[in-house]
Amino acid sequence: MKYKAIALDLDGTLTDSEKNVSDVNIEACKKAIEKGVKVILASGRPLFGVEPVADILDLKNLGGYILAYNGGNIVDCRTGKLLVSYVMPEGVMKDICEESKKAGVYPLTYYGDKVISESDMDPYVLEEARCNGAKVMKVDNLEKFVDYEVAKILVAGPHEKLLPLQKRLIKLHGDVIDVFFSQDIFLELVPKNVAKSTSLDELLGRIGVKREELIACGDGANDVPMLQYAGLSVAMENAYPEVKRYADFIAPSNDDDGVAYVIEKFILNGEEL
Repeated sequence: MKYKAIALDLDGTLTDSEKNVSDVNIEACKKAIEKGVKVILASGRPLFGVEPVADILDLKNLGGYILAYNGGNIVDCRTGKLLVSYVMPEGVMKDICEESKKAGVYPLTYYGDKVISESDMDPYVLEEARCNGAKVMKVDNLEKFVDYEVAKILVAGPHEKLLPLQKRLIKLHGDVIDVFFSQDIFLELVPKNVAKSTSLDELLGRIGVKREELIACGDGANDVPMLQYAGLSVAMENAYPEVKRYADFIAPSNDDDGVAYVIEKFILNGEEL
């Protein structure tokens, strides 16, 4: 069998526009696992936001892996073991909070199973909470509240406000963090060189799979590194135009069971491009 693993982004890829996983996609993933293919959920979501999808696919029993925080955490679903964990460097939170305030947008991160921010009413913060099926916990001062290690910080807001903020944060801390968009309204901040591609490389080395044996499916800008890395790169029909440029194949949209189509075509039927 040519492909031995498939890495799936969640939002805009495996999940539909309502953040649900269709029965068709669930069945296709299970059939891939039955054929010995490793299913890897690779998402910018926090770990608690990915775990419900892993449960829907029954990865605890069937086996599979999670790459959460855009690769900041790697988890073996069968054992629940955290294989790899990267955390944000010290000293960056102050500038992130101050520069976000100047830009008129809200930074956020995670605490337990909650999104934490200085606003629980901002529509962009609420959208991140919705993506993860989480509640927002409002704190008076995010910088002072976060006295623990975090894998990712996200700034949510209108794209036109986030663009200059991105440039400013790269200028201030681009030597220790990466600053990029997962969606137009979500500016992601992660430790330097933490990406889906680097974490996939780490995981594949552990499980004995070559990059040429990997299919990667995505739709957003943060999926580009893993599309460049994989043996077969797939962008969904709903993907950003610039993301499609990195794809070997364009699949049906996330609302049309595109993941199931890819699994059927390239894994179950063994077709070639």
